[in-house]
Amino acid sequence: MFEETLMNVGLSLNEARVYEAMLQLGEANVNLIAIKSKVHRRNVYDSLNKLIEKGLASQYIVKGEKHFRATNPDRLQSILKEKEDKLDKALPEMKVRFQTLKQEEQAYIYRGIQGFRNYMQDILDVGEDIYCIGAKGGWFDPRLASFRARFYKELKKKKIHAYHLFDHEMREHVNKSDLESPVHEHLLEARFLSKEFSTNSAIDIFGDRVVTFTGLNINKLDDDLVQFVIHSRKLADSYKKWFWLMWEASKP
Repeated sequence: MFEETLMNVGLSLNEARVYEAMLQLGEANVNLIAIKSKVHRRNVYDSLNKLIEKGLASQYIVKGEKHFRATNPDRLQSILKEKEDKLDKALPEMKVRFQTLKQEEQAYIYRGIQGFRNYMQDILDVGEDIYCIGAKGGWFDPRLASFRARFYKELKKKKIHAYHLFDHEMREHVNKSDLESPVHEHLLEARFLSKEFSTNSAIDIFGDRVVTFTGLNINKLDDDLVQFVIHSRKLADSYKKWFWLMWEASKP
């Protein structure tokens, strides 16, 4: 029930299963915990030791036998906070080292819905305006709902403007009220390509990135979506010039 959540906090699979078993059993010996968690007895011992180190379990001696109990789940929030504090402390130096690296041109591929989330996060990380050619509302895929809410908030916070050259079919999905709505401030401005130029692909440019897509539909992403990401400031600047040429030739 809580296995995935516990693993997201940083617990291993066995640790998550053992901790959840203890939440259900209360105080119990290793045999009972092994049966309930479906983790081998030998591995239960290893997991219990790690959980005790993390402050998520405590040990008792009952009639000469070791018993264990889960500690208050509030400890999980403390673990997350400790990780965040360590990251915050290390991040400035990590950024300095990253910025001293020679930024070479490179290319790689993102795949599927998780790859699309990575691309959206890249937009926020780069922090520069984005220019979309052949846009189809991929950000509105229902599977991105929770991520999209944070994405829009960060776009506004970072003052990132998005310019969309939508495919013709998007006219019925994007209207003036959409553009003026605070919820859709990320659109800023939009124009539409002529009907004969509609495709199932798109090109996005932001910062030093040029991202080309296959597997796009109106407001929906294919499961096998592929994104080809190129890092090149010179290439990105060229695409931005072509974007404005198409922008001037397109309809508001």
